Amino acid sequence: MIKKTTALSLILFSFISLKAQFATEGGRKFDALLQYINYAYVDTTNENKIVENAIVAALKELDPHSVYIPSDEVKKMNEPLVGNFEGIGIQFNILNDTLVVVSPIAGGPSEKVGILAGDKIIAVNAENIAGIGLQNSDVQNKLRGKKGTKVNVTILRSGKKDWLDFTITRDEIPIFSVDASFMATPDIGYIKINRFAQNTDKEFTDALEALKKQKMKHLIIDLSGNGGGYLKTAIQLADELLDDKKLIVFTEGNKNPKQEYYTAVKGGFEKGKLVILIDEGSASASEIVSGAVQDYDRGLIIGRRSFGKGLVQKPFTLTDGSAIRLTIARYFTPSGRCIQRSYEGGKDDYYDEMTRRYEHGELMTADSITFPDSLKFETINSKRVVYGGGGIMPDVFVPIDTSLYSEYFGIVNRKGFFNDFTLSLMDSRRKEFEKKYTSVSDFATNFDVEKELFTEFIEYAKNNKVEPNEEQINISKPIILNRLKALVARNIWGTSAFYQISSNFNNSYLKAIEEINNDTFKKEKLVYN
Repeated sequence: MIKKTTALSLILFSFISLKAQFATEGGRKFDALLQYINYAYVDTTNENKIVENAIVAALKELDPHSVYIPSDEVKKMNEPLVGNFEGIGIQFNILNDTLVVVSPIAGGPSEKVGILAGDKIIAVNAENIAGIGLQNSDVQNKLRGKKGTKVNVTILRSGKKDWLDFTITRDEIPIFSVDASFMATPDIGYIKINRFAQNTDKEFTDALEALKKQKMKHLIIDLSGNGGGYLKTAIQLADELLDDKKLIVFTEGNKNPKQEYYTAVKGGFEKGKLVILIDEGSASASEIVSGAVQDYDRGLIIGRRSFGKGLVQKPFTLTDGSAIRLTIARYFTPSGRCIQRSYEGGKDDYYDEMTRRYEHGELMTADSITFPDSLKFETINSKRVVYGGGGIMPDVFVPIDTSLYSEYFGIVNRKGFFNDFTLSLMDSRRKEFEKKYTSVSDFATNFDVEKELFTEFIEYAKNNKVEPNEEQINISKPIILNRLKALVARNIWGTSAFYQISSNFNNSYLKAIEEINNDTFKKEKLVYN
């Protein structure tokens, strides 16, 4: 009985102490303000709105990555990282005010009932949705729902005179974080990761095993545009690439003591030449993996300087179901680098960084980037110079290529004509393509996109009020042809096929293959045997 009373006393004491921490002068001051407003203010007020605005303003005074999430947004914010949502399982586009199925998700409820790529959904639960100004948000509202619930859809299918009715039972739909995996050459594999989510490590190891069965010896991991995700997932991925008992990353904050994370399992790719592709959109977890690989001289980092986010956030739920993601620590690479760039100028200035990089010429030439000596570090094995304090600086710089860009290309791209044209094309020629080409490689080698589609696409754009400009079209012709070919491939074989074909115009990808095939790894004393 004495022990139980003592335990209760300790709990009560802890609760009172915690409450006292928050009962600061500032907190009492804000409570008093709300009471005065409720008591005396001239107009009716919305206290919840006042509090929300105050929370946003308070977090703005901290750092750029501490944010407030309203209760109705919490689930949506978590979906891409948790790795699933509940719905019918289709990739879709809205073409000519009609919902078109780009592809049913493999194993999902739509595929199970026989819905096919190219099907047009014209009604949901007997309610017409064609020709009404449908938006993406409308589609989600109508087709998403709790697992186990049913939705009736009416399909218009090419080659069928009558409408087809389907009843789909909603289920959990996976959100994949590995966009593509394929053999870039007979011995070099390629894996594209778009985020660090809950299931990324399994997706990665599955892709890795599939490539190994195709006799892969070396690997390119594409983290360009990957804005990060879970710290735990970054650690898991780094563990696949580094051998035993290696420090991957450590975190430390004013109220969070130093915590170190080490490799713990036998990785799937601890030997073989490794390249990681990064760019100005690679952040957070992408930088943890890139930094660890670079610090241990395990691989070559190719591309452009990464975003520079070295802060760790933790979610805290508020009383109404809303939440804040609060920065609790900085993370450091194994050599001791913190790659977080300065945010002393405030959030607006912080997010203008990419514009400054462009204007300063950094995206075009590595010579425009300078670091003070205080930010110089050495790699652990080869003692190469690397930098902290502003992102991961690649070992091999690859500028943005604007040589094929023209105003004409920009217009047709922004208007979505490539996608719309391809969807229309697949509506009439899907069966022809599927019968004629047995694989992505067969299609890549033998499909003559210039002969088959080029003139037709230019005419399509003209019919949609974009007049052809011969000079500009000739400048952009190679990339126009590649984009069309890649999108046709995606519509038949999925996202991986898109990257397999479009990578021919990815200079970082091409440079990676070049560096793997030359003596750079040996010359830089990288660890790959």
